[in-house]
Amino acid sequence: MITVKLKPLIHHGEEQIGIYFPVDSVINPVVKNLPGVKWSQTNKCWYISLNKESYSTVFFALRNYAEIDRSLLYKYLSEKKKKESYATKPAAIAKPIVSIIKTPAHDIAYKQGKIHAVNAHILPLMEERLKLKAYSPSTIRTYLSEMTQLLSILNTIPADELTAAHLKRYLVYCYDKLKLTENTLHSRINAMKFYYEQVLNREKFFWDIPRPKRPLILPKLLNETELKKLFNALVNKKHKAMLFTAYSSGLRVSELVNLKIADIDSKRMQIFVRQSKGKKDRYVNLSPLVLDILRKYLQEYKPIPKVYLFESEQTLTAYPTRTVQQIFSNAKHKAGIRKEVGIHSLRHSFATHLLDKGTDIKYIKDLLGHFDLKTTERYLHVSKKRLVNIISPFDDLWRTNEIEW
Repeated sequence: MITVKLKPLIHHGEEQIGIYFPVDSVINPVVKNLPGVKWSQTNKCWYISLNKESYSTVFFALRNYAEIDRSLLYKYLSEKKKKESYATKPAAIAKPIVSIIKTPAHDIAYKQGKIHAVNAHILPLMEERLKLKAYSPSTIRTYLSEMTQLLSILNTIPADELTAAHLKRYLVYCYDKLKLTENTLHSRINAMKFYYEQVLNREKFFWDIPRPKRPLILPKLLNETELKKLFNALVNKKHKAMLFTAYSSGLRVSELVNLKIADIDSKRMQIFVRQSKGKKDRYVNLSPLVLDILRKYLQEYKPIPKVYLFESEQTLTAYPTRTVQQIFSNAKHKAGIRKEVGIHSLRHSFATHLLDKGTDIKYIKDLLGHFDLKTTERYLHVSKKRLVNIISPFDDLWRTNEIEW
């Protein structure tokens, strides 16, 4: 992930926040469209006024796109706070900014009045336990966000005193009034379950709370004709190599961008996928044709990748996932494909096409890195292998020649 550095900047005699980052097609438009942001030709960076509101605007706009390094800004404000009295204007500005930078995102919600002081301890405790149990950053963000929604509604009611009956009523409220989807309700239940059972060490009373039935959503995929159009719409050799690799091995986009050159094992004809979803390593098959394509790509592409198979030219680190998603989207539109699918459809297509060709579903489960066979069995619903030989009863009825048209 790209790192955005926030640095103190004196520009035109005023204190500013300098926003520094490598050239990136995703980050640049986000920063450019921030309210109040300007470009400094002298300092070669975007900048915004140094105050609490501006910092919050930058932080919340970028936190899902990049790692935010605010160490230099915090150091500047801390030193300034020591030197100047609280009565001066700069210190009055510095104090609230320091409080925000120093505390994690969950405390920002508390500072802004979303969470009452009686429940201010919950998110820090929850975040600490999530990190100690080595949950992924995305899961930590989701759990804290879901718990924040509950705490903001409780106001002065202590969350630690809630019972299973209280939480049931809250979930009914979420379904009836907030119109949350089944998947969102599952996430909210998981977050509350973690806090009450893992942080407070309550007995597992969540067994008494029924979970909403998840809708059966079939995987969206591309047929072979659409895949040909998609691949032919690509011109850039690097982009072709990316999508070829993703489809031929059924990789998630996060797995694709984190592939290293050393992960390609041409002797065993395998690709090593390290620490993917669920912190699980696995091997997937390497297509001989894709191996030839990757060799040509590595020989011809400039600058030559050093570590990652698909490196960012600006940072020489792993390619941004959002950029790969945009590459897929552009190719899809150029190919005239109207289906509402994203790059993950290549993974779905890989699994379904293997089923169509007679591959045992247990092998497909291992190739995809699924923990549970039930997850893989979704593809049985979209595979045409067992459907093409089933004759509709209407066809037999028509053959009697007793139906008029």
